[in-house]
Amino acid sequence: MNRRKSLLLALFVLVCALAVAPAFAQEPTDVHVWVAFTDYRLDWTQQKAAIFNEMFPQYNVIVDGYANYEELFSAAALAAEQDALPAVIQYFEVATQDARDSGYFKSIASALGDRTEVNGVQVDLADFIGPVSAYYTLDGEFTSMPWNTSSAIMFSNMNLLNAAGIDTPPATWGEVEAACEAVMALDAAPEFCFTWPNHGWFFEQWVAQQDAPLANNDNGRSERATEVVLDSDAGIAVASWLKDMKDKGYLYYSGAQGGDSWATVDQAFQTQQVAMAAYSSSDTAVYTQTGVDNGFDVVASFLPYNEETGWAGNLLGGASLWLVDGLAPEVEDGALTFLLWFTNTNNAAEWHQVTGYIAIRQSSNDMLSTADWYATMEPTASQVWKDNALVQAAQGSPWFDANPNFIVAANQLAQSTVDVATSGALLGAFPSIRNVITQALDTVLLTDADPAETMTAASAEANQILEEYNLLNAPE
Repeated sequence: MNRRKSLLLALFVLVCALAVAPAFAQEPTDVHVWVAFTDYRLDWTQQKAAIFNEMFPQYNVIVDGYANYEELFSAAALAAEQDALPAVIQYFEVATQDARDSGYFKSIASALGDRTEVNGVQVDLADFIGPVSAYYTLDGEFTSMPWNTSSAIMFSNMNLLNAAGIDTPPATWGEVEAACEAVMALDAAPEFCFTWPNHGWFFEQWVAQQDAPLANNDNGRSERATEVVLDSDAGIAVASWLKDMKDKGYLYYSGAQGGDSWATVDQAFQTQQVAMAAYSSSDTAVYTQTGVDNGFDVVASFLPYNEETGWAGNLLGGASLWLVDGLAPEVEDGALTFLLWFTNTNNAAEWHQVTGYIAIRQSSNDMLSTADWYATMEPTASQVWKDNALVQAAQGSPWFDANPNFIVAANQLAQSTVDVATSGALLGAFPSIRNVITQALDTVLLTDADPAETMTAASAEANQILEEYNLLNAPE
């Protein structure tokens, strides 16, 4: 009897232990991620984080969104002062030098070491497409994790262009002006013809197209940039062309600088107040659907260029995900696991489908082409990016015939010459310098200021900012 009681008591203790065990189970490790989106892109990212958390219950990835890159950039600086940085922060491409100098981050390559997998997720950094990998490989080391990559392209309301006798979107500045002359002569002409968000990225794109660097020392890539050249022939040409378009009544300019003017461009295009809008390829899905919802055909095309200089190519845009230094080992491993999984082949392909951002992996492009998201490609997408060749899309793919807009940005980068100008500038305080650019264009378009004089003054102001930044951040 005593033995039976002992067994029952032991069984009771075991049952109690099992019942309370969950209460003592280890809590998942929180991994905080900050991104510069508050719209459907944040929703998609949070949904992916939820899937990840189910797959890897030892982690709890928490994604917080900020209104724009600039706001997130400022939030990161404040968090650093308060020793409250998250595990991962999305930095836009022009903040690359600031990120390197901040001391907040460690490189992806350094964190991975010689590992080929983390928690079973494969490491395959060589799979990223050439232009993206090159941009974020600094001093020979893979630095941050690419994610949302875009290019500046143009969207056209083909109903308005066709009514003016124009069959295809204009490719050059001169063709844009000629198209606008025809559009504005229509009996049912829109209020304006062309628009763009006054954001420094577009100025940089138009300068790079003319094969002109924005800064010295090979755009800051051979050594730290110490001088910005906004008043080069290429820079003055951009400001002069925009002013001419404004003076002729072709250009819709809201007067809003930076990120604030993206929304005014959206509204103007959606309401058919304009026929053409230069914009980011990241919103290809949105702009294509805008036409569907409002009864007009939207066609995406390369960003128009200055025919007097020819076209060298375009810059990439967007942002990458940076890993914060000094994390607890379990947090760092969680962050690395998430970054590798989040940017894998399937997720990169889906991100492209949902948004229009370029698929950043060669394997994603191969998969998309096989699935007829694009037409069958010859050569394969991976070879296209390796060779910097034109994406040759065969005819006959139903999806491609119905959705050609999604391949435009990839084609534009694939055809771009890879050189100092088109690789983009690495500058300290680049976000502040962009503000100088947008203010200068604001002055040119809203006053009688001379474009050349305005850009020269802008260069002086930008160089003052750069000099002060380098004094504080450049190694002695």
